[in-house]
Amino acid sequence: MATMLYRLGRLAFRRRGLVVVLWILALAAAGGAAATSSSTASTTISIPGTEAQQAFELLEDRFPGTSPDGATARMVFQAPDGERLTDPGHRATIGGIVADLATGSQVQQAVDPFQAKTVNREATIAYTRITYDGTAFELTDDTRDALEAAAVEGRKAGLTVEIGGDALMTLPETGAAEVIGVIIAAVVLLVTFGSIVAAGLPLGTALAGVGISVSVITVLTQMLELDSTTPILATMIGLAVGIDYSLFIVSRYRAELAEGRAPLDAVGRATGTAGSAVVFAGLTVVIALAGLAVVDIPVLTKMGLAAAGAVVLAVLVALTLIPALIGFAGKRILPRRQRKEGGNADAGGAGTRWARFVLRHKVAVLVVGVAGLGVLAIPAADLQLGLPDDSAKPADTTQRKAYDLIAEGFGPGANGPLVVTVDARHSSDPQAAATATAETLRELRNVAAVTPARFNQAGDTAMITVVPASAPSGTETENLVHDIRAEATEVADATGATVLVTGQTAMGIDVSQKLNDALVPYLILVVGLAFLLLMVVFRSILVPLKAALGFLLSVIAALGAVVAVFQWGWLAELVGVEQTGPIMSLMPIFLIGLVFGLAMDYEVFLVTRMREAYVHGESPQESIVTGFRHGARVVTAAALIMISVFAGFVGSSESMIKVIGFGLAIAVLFDAFVVRMAIVPAVLAVLGKAAWWMPRALDRVLPNVDVEGERLRHHLAGQSAKSGEREEEPVGSRS
Repeated sequence: MATMLYRLGRLAFRRRGLVVVLWILALAAAGGAAATSSSTASTTISIPGTEAQQAFELLEDRFPGTSPDGATARMVFQAPDGERLTDPGHRATIGGIVADLATGSQVQQAVDPFQAKTVNREATIAYTRITYDGTAFELTDDTRDALEAAAVEGRKAGLTVEIGGDALMTLPETGAAEVIGVIIAAVVLLVTFGSIVAAGLPLGTALAGVGISVSVITVLTQMLELDSTTPILATMIGLAVGIDYSLFIVSRYRAELAEGRAPLDAVGRATGTAGSAVVFAGLTVVIALAGLAVVDIPVLTKMGLAAAGAVVLAVLVALTLIPALIGFAGKRILPRRQRKEGGNADAGGAGTRWARFVLRHKVAVLVVGVAGLGVLAIPAADLQLGLPDDSAKPADTTQRKAYDLIAEGFGPGANGPLVVTVDARHSSDPQAAATATAETLRELRNVAAVTPARFNQAGDTAMITVVPASAPSGTETENLVHDIRAEATEVADATGATVLVTGQTAMGIDVSQKLNDALVPYLILVVGLAFLLLMVVFRSILVPLKAALGFLLSVIAALGAVVAVFQWGWLAELVGVEQTGPIMSLMPIFLIGLVFGLAMDYEVFLVTRMREAYVHGESPQESIVTGFRHGARVVTAAALIMISVFAGFVGSSESMIKVIGFGLAIAVLFDAFVVRMAIVPAVLAVLGKAAWWMPRALDRVLPNVDVEGERLRHHLAGQSAKSGEREEEPVGSRS
């Protein structure tokens, strides 16, 4: 592989004008298509194989025209102190507001609270549920303005009016925080390289790659029903790995120049060696992201594949566009002082000193590193999962205020009612089956209310709303869902009807269970494939095993930090977390996939330099020092850049983006500076030559991809020898 990439780098260097033009055309085409696209993001979460999804699809089929996946809003009214909503003036105000809302072009239904019986006993709080034909992102500005104007009208009449539900949901905002992350990345690159040209190459090419990938995602959003967070996550991952991969190749190119090689030869060698590490680092990230398909949750699969596509593009940019731009930069990629005086600015003494320190105190470093991450991982044992609702909104938002008012007036369970579907198509008496089901539901623990059954037009399917006595995220509500499903078998035996539970609360419970069930298979798949890949790269069994165990340690510690901040509230104000609560169900497995791929980036880049030194004759201890002398500065810069980029997304208004941004930033901090920079060299020092042991039989079976560039070195030596012979022949003839 190193030889093939060596040729690719030289080709891109020679044909640099054509390569740059092709990438510019690709960016312009993708950007133009995205600018003219009218795609809208999907707001639905489909969970195949779950009872909640089955019931949802049944309702959609048996109750046509109800748009169960449409946007909803709950407008909550509260009477002034000492007054009641039943007062003629307040009742007339509410009736007029609801009547006006019902005339909206996208409104499917809006019912007066006094008709729907959604007024509390004290007549101090009431709410109306407004349903819409389209999803939240399909609602027009006029529709949202009408909803907010109705609330203002109620407030002018003296009522407290708040709006909950997803009708006011907008596309996630990211804003200046991400720009700050990019600026910090630019500063880190400038300090690392000491050259504006060298700093600008990784940043500029990464932005170009992200621009193309996000534009393509934008165009495909509606066709593939992509979630609104998908382009943001692709940006997050694509920008981070794009900078890192380009950084690796630029750094190696500078090192080759410092050894006196011509730019063409230097770029070929850099692409052949560091480029090989980039390819395999990218493969591990792609495996981790594409492996999310094993969970069988479409939204997660699409997010993973979109982010994997951004990673593939980042690899292609690093292998082609970087060598081409280096061709234009030439030796200006070096600091001015180095161009005049020579030397290698990238061979930092700090890395060498740190490696020697770890070699002297390997056991102590290993114990302190493992113990420290182990302590940080303790909160992960209290991890609670769920789908976010309005209770997770900041306390000053109208959604959160509406949630609190409904909980005050009707009990906490009214914010997360369960929808029980009675499929009586094969029952001899559908009415009796629905009645029996309702009676069974009323006898269960933790049930606050059961509404009368509402049948479809065919009269063969009924919908019953069950209001729990506990909050949607409470364990008591989860137990109630399980109790209803346990009773469904007896109801089916007695009446012949099928009873299913759905609703946002039930959907969240099923999502959490599905993700928990998929976690072990996912880890086995991803870690197993990456283990095989790293065995091919490092020609070792213990090095890939150490890499996998180090990843598990850092990711569990990161989950512990996420729980401490977002669930327990530690340092919540510093991170900008206004409301603590359960962690979004999709977050842990997505974090695991991303962190695993990113952790392998550092592993591959740092340890391949050690492997390269070891293969070329250095002792195990010397190879560790060599790897750190050439790689520590680059890995440190890459980690700081990734942390900056990810931390920038903590400022997002989208809760999932915020928590993933924090989780990734803290995971990179743990993995790069504790696992890869401390625990890895300590373990390799303890293992010595055993670290590079591979059974001969297995060594013969595995393909030799030559990541360390040994074959490339022989190839270049052979070329040099032939060139020397050709040069000597004319001299001999003249004598």
